[in-house]
Amino acid sequence: MPTILVIDDNPAVATALEMLFSLHDIRTRSATSPEEGLALLQREAFDLVVQDMNFQADTTSGEEGAALFARIRDAHPDLPVILLTAWTHLEAAVDLVRAGAADYLAKPWDDRKLLATVNNLLELSEARRELARHRQASLRRRQSLHDEFDLRGYVFADPASERMLALAGQVARSELPVLVTGPNGAGKEKIAEIVHANSAARDGPFVALNCGAIPADLVEAELFGAEAGAYTGATKAREGKFEAADGGTLFLDEIGTLPQAGQVKLLRVLETGRFQRLGANRERQVRVRVVSATNADLPALIRAGQFREDLYYRLNAIEIRVPPLAERSEDILPLARHFLPPGKQLGEDAARALLAHRWPGNVRELRNSIQRAALLAPGRIVSAADLALPTTAPGAP
Repeated sequence: MPTILVIDDNPAVATALEMLFSLHDIRTRSATSPEEGLALLQREAFDLVVQDMNFQADTTSGEEGAALFARIRDAHPDLPVILLTAWTHLEAAVDLVRAGAADYLAKPWDDRKLLATVNNLLELSEARRELARHRQASLRRRQSLHDEFDLRGYVFADPASERMLALAGQVARSELPVLVTGPNGAGKEKIAEIVHANSAARDGPFVALNCGAIPADLVEAELFGAEAGAYTGATKAREGKFEAADGGTLFLDEIGTLPQAGQVKLLRVLETGRFQRLGANRERQVRVRVVSATNADLPALIRAGQFREDLYYRLNAIEIRVPPLAERSEDILPLARHFLPPGKQLGEDAARALLAHRWPGNVRELRNSIQRAALLAPGRIVSAADLALPTTAPGAP
């Protein structure tokens, strides 16, 4: 049952309010002076305060009520306060509403209006408490994740990120291949690093290869190495990425761009752990955990004949999906503050602009926007004007 504190030096007013609220299942405590009311607030928890504006019979300025409100506001900034005022206090009451009072009602009050205002504020207070409980629970979950796993400094606050990171930490303990999916700029390589950091191979090397940046005729040499003379320009033997990652993790980014010939060789290594350098006669054995990533629709590429189905299932023993930034909006402001250089702060208008933007370029776009805005901001505060974000991002509803 919610509890309201009534602070009014007129016993008839306090009794009338107590009877009104009790009829609607609202508990009421009364105080006849500001000092008594403040003492009750120190000892007990209240959901709402209804206070008079005048406590001295020989004055009508409302200064006592204003002073009481200021003290309540300082000690309990989230506690809603309704002001009861005679017409002579109306201007003072309006000023206090601007200062943070929830509402004001003139005496004599309208019961229906008062009850509607009280119920709305009680519902809002409960929503705020629920939000606070949600934030505390989220904070505890985030701390638990940090305590259990090495998250490599990953900045997050959104439940979607919590679930993704918990999955990454759990699957890291196996040796199964992991496929990380998600749009460009969302942080797929960071997830691969987290998988490596929490695996049994954490002390081994972490080697990354962007498959989309390799010319088709050099894929085999990049993956498996080559002996001297194996191809034009190969004047000496070179180590491939699988050898370099032996005992650790090989991260294959943009795996959907790997040419067919490379797909066949990769499948064999995943199945046997054995390969040959280009131009060599003997096989080599390695122990490598493979984590791959793609922003492409691999099943669609399989249907189009551009990606091997058997390789897909070999790589996709466990899939971790990295949501776009638009689907984890609670990460936006923590990430933005993380990207700010020391001495810079986000203004309130900048925070609103960041939350309103759809971030088609994901975390990479956010980082670039913050770094650019911090450079251009003339003072310590980064404003929405410094960010210069479009009011409506492409594709936004």
